[in-house]
Amino acid sequence: MAYDINNAYCDSLFSFARRETVEVKAGDTGIGGDNPVRIQTMVTTPTRDVEATVAECLKLADAGAELVRVTAPALRDAEALGVIRRRLREASCRVPIVADIHFNPEVAELAARHVEKIRINPGNFADRQARLTDGRSLHDRDEDYAAAKLRERFVALLKVCREYGTALRIGANHGSLSERIMARYGDTPAGMVESAMEFLRICKAEGFHGVVVSMKASNTRVMVYAYRLLVAAMDAEEMHYPLHLGVTEAGDGEDGRIKSAVGTGTLLADGLGDTIRVSLTEDPVNELPVARRIVRYFENRRATTFGETPVAGFNPYEYGKYESRAAGGLGGKNPVAVVEDASKSVADGSDVAPRVAPDLRFAGTADERFITCKYSSLTDSFLASLVSRGDKILLVTSDSSNCVAELRACFMRLRNGGVDNPIVFGRVYETSDFERLQTEAACDFGALLTDGFGDGVMISSPGVPSHRTVDLAFGILQAARVRYTRTEYIACPGCGRTLFDLKETLKNVKAATAGFPGLKIGVMGCIVNGPGEMADADYGYVGSGPGKITLYKGKVAVKKNIPQENAMDELIKVIEE
Repeated sequence: MAYDINNAYCDSLFSFARRETVEVKAGDTGIGGDNPVRIQTMVTTPTRDVEATVAECLKLADAGAELVRVTAPALRDAEALGVIRRRLREASCRVPIVADIHFNPEVAELAARHVEKIRINPGNFADRQARLTDGRSLHDRDEDYAAAKLRERFVALLKVCREYGTALRIGANHGSLSERIMARYGDTPAGMVESAMEFLRICKAEGFHGVVVSMKASNTRVMVYAYRLLVAAMDAEEMHYPLHLGVTEAGDGEDGRIKSAVGTGTLLADGLGDTIRVSLTEDPVNELPVARRIVRYFENRRATTFGETPVAGFNPYEYGKYESRAAGGLGGKNPVAVVEDASKSVADGSDVAPRVAPDLRFAGTADERFITCKYSSLTDSFLASLVSRGDKILLVTSDSSNCVAELRACFMRLRNGGVDNPIVFGRVYETSDFERLQTEAACDFGALLTDGFGDGVMISSPGVPSHRTVDLAFGILQAARVRYTRTEYIACPGCGRTLFDLKETLKNVKAATAGFPGLKIGVMGCIVNGPGEMADADYGYVGSGPGKITLYKGKVAVKKNIPQENAMDELIKVIEE
């Protein structure tokens, strides 16, 4: 991929401006352009069960979903989509239906006749096992041949989409890239981008503009870098398609919400994103208020500009932790720290302690271990005074509505000024609503940590007990992939392909494996999402057939098609061995 990575992303690092895109219409709903960021989700019912699917679509539309995705694994499901759409319109529901397609171009072409939008995965748009008429595999390593055949099949789909006014999402997923792409790029953000660009170039050449693009992963760092690289690649080829954002297989509960906000919020802070989905292993109606909180946090963000330049070597497309000197137990080789704001701690009437103790407690402005500052105080004379105060920790705070840009600017000004003291980023959130605090802190600190900035974080809220803010901070560090203090679960949200009760299974897996901090365990409902899309998991529990589970160590199946009733015990044995 030949394009300049030092593009507009770095130019807008210290401001906020939403990326300009063309508008794509899915039925009556506009995505991109001047439209607000759209919120969507996906039903969990089998598509062939028309009654159940219609009922769930209506429930989700009533709860605020602006688009609803439905899986279509086979031709029979694609046919059912037409009935589902008609029934929804008869119920005066205009929510656009998005058909989710894997492996079968014929299903995609049929579904495109019945819905407002379809989603294909460029990594498996053509079944990996399919043979062409001359007996050769589409994914043979003969790139010219494979690319030509892929183009032929994709152009046929674009023809149907154009005829029926159907929008298209090209959704590349980490862990499900084609054999051709894997051979050249490996399972990397660059591979994800090239996988999508191959299809986008065909769209552009064919004059088909009703396209939305996504780069989804359960690893927030991979996700963020893939989207940023995608924008650089599209800008280089003058493409302005809208972006669909989402952390796939985020899991459930607090950790799933934090992970979703870290990944999606980082990109929204960059001005990227036109529609989002929060993927939780819960009832899909629960995804909508989480997505709404994330979107609302950026709705009224002002384009405050801070006049800094990136520090030497800054690369927004690769992770690199910026080194600092050690002082006060922070910085240097120490892990990124959680600092408790003892000056604003709130008692909740109990002796509840955080799951992991904070690394340090900040006692307030009189705490001599810290020098507190904000962007407006970083004058040349102040920077010069810090040179002789290398034993101090810098507590850098912001009360700006665009605090990500301001704190980035603080970091750059300090580093460009030769200051290498450890930096703790702190922010006071004036709310007692924990779910709001959770969302906003994850969006803010997740962005900074993803860029490799800072040696610690301090979350303060006068209305939230300090043990909860400390737990939240550790959760954000883990979601941003900088420090692990608990078991991580990569669990899909479920859909009509799911082969077991995902919510109950994840609950049981968490109860059995909570004592393995730092371990990543995938719980996937079907073979489409696993094992590929749990690419980062150490172990996996994957539905392989009705009542059958296959267990993975990494990407290797170690126990195949075992009865579901035995699978939990067998998973623990595999881990313990």
